[in-house]
Amino acid sequence: MNVTINAVNFEMAEKLEQFIEKKMNRFERHLNADDKVEIRMSVIKPQTNANKEVKIRIAGLFAEKTADSFEEGIDACLAALEGQLEKRKNG
Repeated sequence: MNVTINAVNFEMAEKLEQFIEKKMNRFERHLNADDKVEIRMSVIKPQTNANKEVKIRIAGLFAEKTADSFEEGIDACLAALEGQLEKRKNG
């Protein structure tokens, strides 16, 4: 699994990168070793709540969420993608 992380309009802390790595570990069983994972995180309208946008593309599937924190957005995207992966597997 090849993971690419892009941070737009902010500097990503090491703690956030570790959080992403930990969360991605649960997807290894769904993916092949050569599958690409693209994660794009950006800050939109810094003065407002729910201003963290997360977009994740995994094995041809896509999820996009906006949340109060990047961790919350990542969790929401991964939950949506997990459902999509299960549908693909069982469909």
